[in-house]
This record gives sequence, C-alpha cells and structure tokens, in this order.
Amino acid sequence: MIIALVTETYPPEVNGVAFTLQRLADGLIARGHTVQLVRPRRGSDESSHRPNRLQELLVPGVPLPFYRGLHLGLPARRRLLSAWRAARPDIVHVATEGLIGWSAIRAARTLGIPVVSSYHTNFHLYCRHYGAGLLQRLIFWYLRRFHNRTLATFVPTPTLRRHLSRHHFANLRILARGVDTALFAPVKRAPELRRAWGADERTPVALYVGRLAAEKNLPLAVEAYLRFQKRAPGARFVLVGDGPLRAKLEARHPEFQFAGYRRGEDLAAHYASADFFLFPSLTETFGNVVIEAMASGLPVIAFRNGAAAEHIRPGQSGLLAPKGNAAEFLTLAESMKPFSSASVEMGAAARRIALNLSWTEVIDGFEDDLKRLSGDEQENWLTRRFEAVAANRAAARRGMAGVAK
Repeated sequence: MIIALVTETYPPEVNGVAFTLQRLADGLIARGHTVQLVRPRRGSDESSHRPNRLQELLVPGVPLPFYRGLHLGLPARRRLLSAWRAARPDIVHVATEGLIGWSAIRAARTLGIPVVSSYHTNFHLYCRHYGAGLLQRLIFWYLRRFHNRTLATFVPTPTLRRHLSRHHFANLRILARGVDTALFAPVKRAPELRRAWGADERTPVALYVGRLAAEKNLPLAVEAYLRFQKRAPGARFVLVGDGPLRAKLEARHPEFQFAGYRRGEDLAAHYASADFFLFPSLTETFGNVVIEAMASGLPVIAFRNGAAAEHIRPGQSGLLAPKGNAAEFLTLAESMKPFSSASVEMGAAARRIALNLSWTEVIDGFEDDLKRLSGDEQENWLTRRFEAVAANRAAARRGMAGVAK
C-alpha cells in the first residue's frame, strides 16, 4: 500500500507522538509498504537518514512560540490535491488535528480516498493549565467534529475508547503501544552516570522523563520527591526533558539534576540508572514513558490513567493513585522504599509486563486495519461518511454538552 501519514510532529522532534508515529511508519515500511510523510517544513530540515520507502511531502508551517521545535502546518489542500492526483495513496492517516489535518481530510474526501485519524492528545485538558479553562468545551467539540469526519479514529486504550464513545466520537478502534525492551532494559544501568548525579549504589534516585511544561503536573512530582527526601535525605531527583518550566525549576531547585533531552542508549541509561519513576500527569492519553520505565525495571508511581491504568498492577508492578487524588499520590511517594525486596520485585514484575508489549503485534494489527479500511471497507465509504456526519450533527445539536470534567 501507499499510506499518507499527515502529522505536525515527527522525529527529530522529541515527544511521545513523534516517536510513536516513527515506530509505526518504520514498521509499515519494513512490511513492504510505502509511507508518504506529510509534515510542515522546518527552518532547517533533517531528512538525510529517512528509510528508502519513506517519501516526504513538505508543506508550509510556522513555529509554535510556546513549544520549541514544533511547527504548526498551514492550510495545504491544493498542494495535497495536486500531490495525491499524481500519486494516489491507498489511505490517508491524519495523526494531528491542526490546519494541515483539516486540509488532508478535505483533499482525501474530494478524491474519494479513505481517511482515518488517531487521537493522541487531550488538548482540551491543557486549557486549565494555561488559564483558558473556558475554552475546554469548545476544543473538545472541535476534536469530536474533526475525528468524526474520518472513516475511523485510532485510540491507544480501551478506557479512552469508552470515554470518547460516551461523548459521541464515532468509529473508534484500538491502536495500542509497544516498547523496545532491548533498548529499555535494567542492564543499561550505569554506575558512572549515577556518580555524576552524586549517587552511589545505595543512594535512592527518583526519575521524571517528559516535557517540563504546565500540563505535566510537575509541581506534584516535585512535592512528591521532597516528601520522599525527608525520609531519605541523601536522595537525588533527575529530570529528563526540556520545556518552558525548566528555568523556573532550576532556579528554585538547583540541587535537582536537569538532564535535558536524551535519546536512544543515553535515554535508556538514564532510566535504568534510577530507582523509581514519578509520573504525575493527568492529561495523557497513554504516556509512553510509563512503559519505558517499566521495561527498564523501575517501579512507577502514577495516577490510574492511560498506560499506567492499562499495564500496572497496583502494589505488584507499581503504585497507582486514584485519578486526580494528589494526596494519595504523595502518600505513595512517601511510602517508596528503594532497594527493599518489595521494591526490587515490583521493578522485576514491571519488566515482565513490558516484555509482552510487542511493537510487532501492534504494527501487525495496525496494518490489518489499514488494509481493511482501504480495501474491503472502501465500498462502504459513502455510507460510513453519512453516518459519521449524522453523528457529528447530532452531537452539535446537543450544544457541545458532555465534556469530561
């Protein structure tokens, strides 16, 4: 097949959506398909190490001032119509919900090409972290309208599928996530890295990996670590990632270890060299870092949400607080006892679970879905389109009601 992948983020940009899309694209290419990557042009483009069967179609874009390195695609319907008339894809997969995504949906519909989407980010939940809570319902309505104009929407977990279905998102399918357990593994533990953090083998090290931004609920991670540190005064806190909150955090807590962005073996060593993982976010649809930490043999402290809810068995392979219960999250962090037999077994159990999260199986299922949606189900395209439009209009008549609190 020729699969057009439309996205505003892709490596070398560093975020979970970009890495997930690269893994999917690489897997499809390895199975003999051609992937046409449609993305915004960056100031300096890096495409020299792309696989042979990855074709790039660059469209105009503008940098996002509040998200360094990310570009927002501008409308490109005419560009896409011209390109897809010349080399028609079998299916279009829209992975982000910006203007370029709308252009792709409109162009695909004009040409009668099946188009699907994926729901990666709870953008409406970001509003409360950026002083725009009144926009939450409007953004959720927008996301529903966007996705209901496609043949199917892929979501990462059954829990999210049930949630979105209750709020009138149509034709939802599961596209799970895998983890590279050869890369992320306990054997990558590096004593020299721990020494650089001021930690020996009996010094507890807490780890956070992710964007240093308001939507990640970082103040709770900081408070959780400080509560833990009262019991273990020599402990260390390592934060891997970057973002708008980094300068403020560094000024307030110069004793923390700020590692910046890390990738590949370097990132794997940072995971494996820590002793437990703090993940306080409440906005994730999944949270790839959770299963990367599990694969690295770390007990994870998180809310019952996303990947943590799907893959952690509370008390056995990690510690989970009820979603939104910050007091319980803090209590769990205070109770953490690195190097104890219970903690060691928890990390080992997390690793065993991660070993079953195979990217091969995920991509096999995704490939099957794309084949069906572009082939057997293509003849039902108009019927499904009318059904999706009807569902969207019915939801609109309900006046944007039913947004999750």
